[in-house]
Amino acid sequence: MTAIVETKQLTRYYGEMLALNHLNLHIPAGAIYGFIGPNGAGKTTTMRILTTLLKPSGGEAWVAGFSVTHQRSEVRRVVGFMPDSFGFYNNMTAAEYLEFFAAAYQIPPSRWSRLIDDLLALVDLSHKRDSDVMSLSRGMKQRLSLARTLIHDPQLLILDEPASGLDPRARVELRELLRELRRMGKTIMISSHILTELAEMCTHIGIIERGTLLASGDVTTIMRSLQPHRTFEVHVISDLEQAVTVATAANHVLAVRAVQDEGPPRLVIDIDGDDHAVSALLAHLVRHGVEIIHFTAQTSNLEEVFLQVTQSANTSA
Repeated sequence: MTAIVETKQLTRYYGEMLALNHLNLHIPAGAIYGFIGPNGAGKTTTMRILTTLLKPSGGEAWVAGFSVTHQRSEVRRVVGFMPDSFGFYNNMTAAEYLEFFAAAYQIPPSRWSRLIDDLLALVDLSHKRDSDVMSLSRGMKQRLSLARTLIHDPQLLILDEPASGLDPRARVELRELLRELRRMGKTIMISSHILTELAEMCTHIGIIERGTLLASGDVTTIMRSLQPHRTFEVHVISDLEQAVTVATAANHVLAVRAVQDEGPPRLVIDIDGDDHAVSALLAHLVRHGVEIIHFTAQTSNLEEVFLQVTQSANTSA
């Protein structure tokens, strides 16, 4: 898949402090890339370098094929950046705010009215076109800031902690808006330490800590690499001990655990095979008289992945 962002040995020092440690990043076009890490991990530094707001101390980065150090103007034409703290101006309506940035990007004034109407409709703020920006709620300001980020139709959106400070409803609205932008062909790089927010929208993730990229790639591949076997939960209404015996004898089964608590009797089965092996396991259980009412794969969430990756890194260090 074609990369819209690539970095090679990207490094950044603040004085003697190493903020980015030889970062090698690859973000494919069309992805929603979640950049995960605690505060101070290097997320904002990386984003500021990719948007040409900060120069690297070493290494190189390219956005849509343009060098962030040698082709800064070209990079700025293909990137839209929404920082974690967005600035607004007093005595300015939402439409005037977007007109200001349209002028900054040298968009012809003849296009402003239609463009601004379209952007306000996209972020569901058409009814606030003539409202003072300072009167808007935080969620509305966030959406207006995103509209401003889109004013020059960039290929890549870089959003630094966009869900920070939003109420649950505003977060849902933002998540749906980002999905719509991806359907429109945008690539989105989004940083957050709210892992549950990213889990529901990202196609790819990168995990960074203390300036070092610990893992990067599509979500499915990363989760499978961290959990080489697959785990299935099977609810049964037949004899549990018999079900354990039958499951243990199946091909590709690594371990079987019986669970009998307040919920229904169930097996937790670890298996090292592919989808064909999973299908064969289910057929094996049914063929040997195990009465099954629920059969599903257990999946790790981003919090578990993050903890596993960072704990492994800290242990090896």
